[in-house]
Amino acid sequence: MSLRRKLYVIVFGTETKAGRRFDLVLLWLILASVLAVMLESISSVGSKYSELFFRIELIFTVIFSIEYLLRIFISPKPLNYIFSFWGLIDLISILPTYLIVLFPNFHYLLIIRSIRLMRVFRVAKLVRFTAEGKMLGEALKSSYYKISTFLFTVLITVTVMGTVMYVVEGPVNGFTSIPQSIYWAVITITTVGYGDIVPSTVVGKLVSSMVMVIGYAIIAVPTGIFTVEMFKSVSHRTECKICKHKNESLAKFCSNCGNPINEHLEEFESKS
Repeated sequence: MSLRRKLYVIVFGTETKAGRRFDLVLLWLILASVLAVMLESISSVGSKYSELFFRIELIFTVIFSIEYLLRIFISPKPLNYIFSFWGLIDLISILPTYLIVLFPNFHYLLIIRSIRLMRVFRVAKLVRFTAEGKMLGEALKSSYYKISTFLFTVLITVTVMGTVMYVVEGPVNGFTSIPQSIYWAVITITTVGYGDIVPSTVVGKLVSSMVMVIGYAIIAVPTGIFTVEMFKSVSHRTECKICKHKNESLAKFCSNCGNPINEHLEEFESKS
């Protein structure tokens, strides 16, 4: 096995001991870097140890830059990694420090200072290195169309209910426009209820009560959808010995290559 292939297995895989150790070290580095950003945001601590924090950040940036370049080097298709979600997260997590180093004269600009806070995006890298995070991503991907349909239905609901409240209450009672009324519908249907806009008429209160009840039902729907997908992702799957594809537990033949799966393989070979 070539060096590039070995590095690929270690960096992108978690099946080997070396891969798990690499992920574990990277996890602690990410947590430490995020903790440093949080401590630096405390004015009393950040102002007193500003130089120390800057040096620590430079060290972390160099480490994560090496990791980023290594991933590009060992990837079979580097461009796919660079423009992938995780590739962009990796890039965003190291860019802020380089911007400060390259443009020190712009330190007084608020926008440059705020860009440094984007280093907290490193915490998103944590998901990549945990089996639970991968499981969560798989469940979200599987429920994408259902959740999208649900959100579209919610959008229609808040638009209709917001328009109704605009007609019923009107500008006199704070519902000055349809977008403003839709905002009221959103905070009501999500059971947040800031209280900055409230109905005054009897009909308005009746409609508001209906929206609150709908809100409780709406909260339960995505939870149920996501729970089902999570259960599917954690359920036992049978691996095909031929192509290593994961199949449903009751499947007799691989959905990828069509060959008999494991316990049916000997039976198939005896008949053939």
